[in-house]
Amino acid sequence: MESADVIVLWGSNARETHPIFFHHVLAAIRRGARLYVVDPRRTASAEWADGHLALHVGSDIALAHAVGRVILHEGLENTSFIRRATSGFEEYARAVEGWTLERAERETGVPAQVIARLARDYARADRAQLCWTLGITEHHNAVDNVLALINLALLTGHVGRYGSGLNPLRGQNNVQGGGDMGALPHKLAGFQDVEDPEVRAKFDRAWGTKVLPQKGWHLTQMFEAMERKELTCLYVLGENPAQSEADSGRTLRLLSELEFLVVQDLFLTKTAELADVVLPAAAAWCESDGTVTNSERRVQRVRRAVPPPAGARDDIEILCELARRLGHDLGDPTPEQVWNEVRSLSPMHAGMSYERLEKLGGIQWPCPDEGSVGESFLHGRLWEEPVRGPRAPFSVVEQVPPVDRLDDEFPLRLTTGRRLDSYNTGVQSGALPSPLRRGESIDLHPSDAAKFGVSEGQPVRVRSRRGAVVAPVRLDPGLRPGLAFMTFHFPDQVDTNALTIDATDPKSGTAEFKAAAVCIERV
Repeated sequence: MESADVIVLWGSNARETHPIFFHHVLAAIRRGARLYVVDPRRTASAEWADGHLALHVGSDIALAHAVGRVILHEGLENTSFIRRATSGFEEYARAVEGWTLERAERETGVPAQVIARLARDYARADRAQLCWTLGITEHHNAVDNVLALINLALLTGHVGRYGSGLNPLRGQNNVQGGGDMGALPHKLAGFQDVEDPEVRAKFDRAWGTKVLPQKGWHLTQMFEAMERKELTCLYVLGENPAQSEADSGRTLRLLSELEFLVVQDLFLTKTAELADVVLPAAAAWCESDGTVTNSERRVQRVRRAVPPPAGARDDIEILCELARRLGHDLGDPTPEQVWNEVRSLSPMHAGMSYERLEKLGGIQWPCPDEGSVGESFLHGRLWEEPVRGPRAPFSVVEQVPPVDRLDDEFPLRLTTGRRLDSYNTGVQSGALPSPLRRGESIDLHPSDAAKFGVSEGQPVRVRSRRGAVVAPVRLDPGLRPGLAFMTFHFPDQVDTNALTIDATDPKSGTAEFKAAAVCIERV
């Protein structure tokens, strides 16, 4: 990151939500890098930017297409890279042709000259990083949003080189590791396809059982199955869906109607309060041994510093004891033995012994054998001549507005996010005092407050098509008129997810947390 000449934070307020990562961004800025922030709000990250593109919520594809069209019309595309390493370029070029700067300005609200400046700086940079987070993915067309950004990297060749790339910033500790280990409905460890018979056969032999050949349900599909009464039992590990899912009224109803609910967690969350059985777990970062994988794919050792409190047990211990009582004795494996099983089944982890992780201070996958030190960046093969493996495809995607439409009854667009002092639903951060914490509010532009006849600190009812909450007004001139902002950090006081919509992306299953239509009423 420090070596990049241009950094684009698209749908990311990294200064508050990824503060350690943002230190690397600041190092690049001090070295002379230009920063562009694409965000509806003028956030703390945008304060450091050379350009802030305050787009309308949900107009990301329109903006990306306009950037791509500028690059093409000014001859700034990397033609040799496109010819050698990509496919589908002609179809992509036709798809973006209609997105003139004038049309994009009308659709996104971003001035044409700022769009053009971003396009030119990104394309002309020797090394450029395009980073995104939930501002891109918490939409009903989340995957298409991401593909629109990938198109820009392929168009300019900003992928597969040191200092240039695509960087999806992870929203939670070890979320990368969870996916790596197969905590996905269609993958086994190492991102191996569960529908591949050769892959399943390998796991069948190791586990002495038959892995089901079909994909499972992702979280959204699980709640849909609860609605149909096809899913009647749920085992929740380290999640708090009662407060983290969109349309919380529906979520609570479905969780309460389950025949059997088990929760394994550090805390007695709102979800745990609904459970038939609660299994107190150890804190993985200080009470367990094992590994953790960070956003740059670096697998590192985690070591127990203190024992868990009385009554709490290590996750491995809980799962093995549960398996034993269900008639399948897994023994009492150590974390290293479990990890060695992962290495034996996942080719990208094969060379990562505990000894090597200790010696090298962590290793980035893929690391196929003990002669490898991992790879500091991915997709370098795209620069080989000829390209090894498949070409990287351009994707044709369409601009589609948010599902929850604005109208006379619901004229404000509510978007959601995090603040520096708190984390998600507040389970891990709410009990710790912070001088920065000020509780929940409904943040409004001063002109909207005047329009609706409300003032700073005044409690108002915020209402959507699904529910209503009461929160005090906070004036924020960094918002554009017509845009409101709230967080999920204080659900016991203000249940923001009573307002959000559960319209989901059909490919990823992510709900559209970033775009609800609301109104405010004086109370």
